[in-house]
Amino acid sequence: MTAVGIDVGKANLDVAVDGLPGVSRYANSRSGITQLVKWLKALDAPRIVVEATGGYEEPVLEACCDAQLWVCRINPRQARDFAKATGELAKTDAIDARLLALMARLLTDRLRPYTAPLAWQRELRDWLRRRSQVVIAVQAHKQQAAMAPTAVRALTARTIAALQRELKAVELAIHRLIKQHATPAVRSSKGLGPVFQASMLAMLPELGQLNRREIAKLVGVAPMNRDSGQGQGKRRIRGGRAAVRVALYMATLSAVRWDPLMKAHYQQLRDRGKLGKVALVACMRKLLGIVNARRREELRAEGLIMS
Repeated sequence: MTAVGIDVGKANLDVAVDGLPGVSRYANSRSGITQLVKWLKALDAPRIVVEATGGYEEPVLEACCDAQLWVCRINPRQARDFAKATGELAKTDAIDARLLALMARLLTDRLRPYTAPLAWQRELRDWLRRRSQVVIAVQAHKQQAAMAPTAVRALTARTIAALQRELKAVELAIHRLIKQHATPAVRSSKGLGPVFQASMLAMLPELGQLNRREIAKLVGVAPMNRDSGQGQGKRRIRGGRAAVRVALYMATLSAVRWDPLMKAHYQQLRDRGKLGKVALVACMRKLLGIVNARRREELRAEGLIMS
């Protein structure tokens, strides 16, 4: 096994191999990634760790997966905590790359390989991101228009109208992809609307391939213990995929109101004295588990996973 760490920047990829001096640099572009993947394929069973960097890491991740290389994406907090644990307080691109390579060697059995989305999932992911950007822009312009003088308000209204037309076009593209690829599992309960379906399909390709505890931890709705000795701290959720969690939260708000199963579960938790938000997070976890189990059954029926 060859442990490799890749520190991702907007312009460059710094690559380190554990046990070898020096750090190589490749351009974070199509041609640079092509050269990097060709070099990685020549290594002996490479195990590659890449730090998440606001989406700049996605092209190299997907290129490695397309080349059938083992690659893992880790949270920046994990990388920084690991660096502090080794006693390395300085931070440069080269240092980060070497520490990621060290992590790949020491923690290889604990790291989860990245599951690359399919081409249509990548397209759907990009449409979802654009939808989020347009929604935020519309909200900002509406807030600005409320306090703007009359002359400025007219200009703002035209901008809002243009953004709303774009939003409609984006949502049509999302609906087209959902219609082609959504399965009964992601629309099997009340409250599972188009945004939830698109988020599950595009941003959670592991759906149905993990058990309920693993998928809850991946999304960030699993309560984490904070116990030490005789002390028992309050368990809280943390980490996970924020975009998926937001879609799940909105779907759960509808489900606990209109779906009899989820409504009864929420009320039972409230009757036991749970706070409203604690009960809602528990319902988020239950709803995700239901969708995950139904998707697992679909994958088994299709022969894509073993029983």
